Amino acid sequence: MLDIKLIRETPDYVKAGLLKKGTDYSESIDRILELDIRRRTLISETETDKAEQNKLSKQIPQIKKDGGDATEIFAQLNTLKEKIKNLGSELKNVEEELDDIMLRLPNMPDDDLANGGKENNETLRLHGEPHEFDFEPKNHMDLCTELNLIDYERGVKLSGSNFWVYRNMGSRLEWALLNYFIDTHIADGYELLFVPYMLQYQCGLTAGQFPKFADEVFKIENPPDERLRYLLPTAEAALCSLHRDEILTEAELPKKYVSFTQCFRREAGTYGSDERGMIRGHQFNKVEMVQYTTPEGSAEAFDELVGKAEALVANLGFHFRTVKLAAGDCSDAMARTFDIEIQIPSMQGYKEVSSVSNSRCYQSRRGAMRFKRESTGKTEFMHTLNGSGLATSRILPALVEQNQQKDGSIVVPEVLRKYLGGVEVITN
Repeated sequence: MLDIKLIRETPDYVKAGLLKKGTDYSESIDRILELDIRRRTLISETETDKAEQNKLSKQIPQIKKDGGDATEIFAQLNTLKEKIKNLGSELKNVEEELDDIMLRLPNMPDDDLANGGKENNETLRLHGEPHEFDFEPKNHMDLCTELNLIDYERGVKLSGSNFWVYRNMGSRLEWALLNYFIDTHIADGYELLFVPYMLQYQCGLTAGQFPKFADEVFKIENPPDERLRYLLPTAEAALCSLHRDEILTEAELPKKYVSFTQCFRREAGTYGSDERGMIRGHQFNKVEMVQYTTPEGSAEAFDELVGKAEALVANLGFHFRTVKLAAGDCSDAMARTFDIEIQIPSMQGYKEVSSVSNSRCYQSRRGAMRFKRESTGKTEFMHTLNGSGLATSRILPALVEQNQQKDGSIVVPEVLRKYLGGVEVITN
C-alpha cells in the first residue's frame, strides 16, 4: 500500500510514477484525494459534536440540582446523537471505499526503472557462453521421457494438463537440486522455515496479490472454518506475512528466511504450446528467500539476493543473463525486480528461473509490519524483499538439455553429485 501522505503531498509525482507501469491511475488518485478530505472532515465534525455532547451532558446534573428544566438540553443531545450516528455511518462508507482503492493501487516503481513493459527490459550482464552441440540435440520432454525421469502421461491422468510425475533419477535429481539450494542458503545464514500451504486471505492481501489477483489462485472450497483459504502460489505469500501486525526491534533486523514449498497457480494453462512440459505447471517446487530490513538496509539486501541467485545458477554450469525489468514488467507489489534467465536450447531463448524483488514498504504498510528505531524510539515500516532461490521447473529442463550427450545420457553438474551418491552421468 502506498503512503497516503505521499499521495496527498505529491499527487502528480505518484500519477507519473504509476503511469510508468503502463496504466493511468489518475482517476483513482483524484478520488483518493477527495475521500481523504471528506474522511478528515467527518472525523473533525464528529470530534466537535462529541465534545459538544460531553459539554451539554455535564450541565444536566447541575440543572437538576437547581430544580431547572433540562428538556431543551435533552433535545439537543438527541439531535447530536443522531448526527454523530449519521456521521459515523458516512465515515465508515468513506473509509471502506478509500481502503479499497488504496489496496488496488500498485507499488511505485523506483525512479531509475525504464517506462513500459518487457520490451524495455535491460540486460545488465551475461554469464558464460551459450551452449553449442556437435550433434542434433533433443528437447527436455523427449530426454526426460526416454530416461524415465518424468512421467507426463500419468501426471495428466492423475490431475489433468500441466501436471507431471517425477520418477526414479528424475525424483532424485529434483531432490538434489532442492537440497543444494537449501544447504547453500543455510550456510549463508538464512533460517529455514516450513510454512503452511493453505493460507488465509490476509496473506494474499499483505503480499499485494489480493484483491486484484484473487481469482488467479486455487481457493479451498471446504475450509475448516468460515474464513477464505487458498493454496499458496509461492512461499513469499506466507513469509511476507510472518511478522504481520508485529513491531520488531531494530536490532532484530535484517531477518533472513528461506522456505521450500510446492507452489500452486491457476493461470499456468493459458500459455502457448512452446512452453510445454514443465515450463509452466499448476504445481511446481520452489525455494524462496525473503528478507525484512530497515529502509537503509534495503538496497544492500537486494544486491545480496541477486548475487545469491546468480551464484546458484552459475554453480550449476549454466549460461545466463541478469535482466533489470522495466516498470511495467514488475509485478504490482514490487518497486524493482531483477530476473535471472537461463537458456533452454529447444526453446531458442531465455526463461526466467529467479525473480528478485524489493517491495520497499508497500507490503509492510498492508500488513502493519514495523520496527522500533533505537535512536528515536519511533516505529517505522520495514522493507520486505524476496527472491527465488530457485524454482526447479525450468532449472531441470535446462539442465537435461544443456548437459545432454550424443548417446542421450545426461551429465550431472558437479555440485549435485554428492546428493546423488556420486552419480556423474544419468543413463537408461
